Amino acid sequence: MRLAAVDPHSRETMTFDWGSAKWYVQPDTDTPEAGLTFGEVVLNPGRGHDRHNHPDAEEVLYVLSGTGRQMLDDADPFDISAGDVVYVPRGVFHSTVNTGWTPMRLIAVYNPGGAEAALRGLPDFAALPAGAVPRLHRE
Repeated sequence: MRLAAVDPHSRETMTFDWGSAKWYVQPDTDTPEAGLTFGEVVLNPGRGHDRHNHPDAEEVLYVLSGTGRQMLDDADPFDISAGDVVYVPRGVFHSTVNTGWTPMRLIAVYNPGGAEAALRGLPDFAALPAGAVPRLHRE
């Protein structure tokens, strides 16, 4: 096993109508010793991901920048902004929406890792190869 820093440009980018995700550490990549998934999620202005859950994994979201609304367990959404941490227990339905005019950046951690694989099944999923830069599109 060779330990080294992860070059973000060495990872593919998952893109969607609502934004993008890049997973830096995953159990099924070149870090097979990892038991969790760690990555960055970008929500485009005014966009968000639909209500969903992860039956087999808990999730932690750390807001790097931007402002949004977070829904947990089908309760009323609450405001989130840079520096906030959101814990999502296993199986709890949740969604995040960017309420600002700039991209909202989040760190996402799944424990155990692997829940991100389900994103490949979404109808708006497209993968960009390592090194490619995702683009915002105009509506």
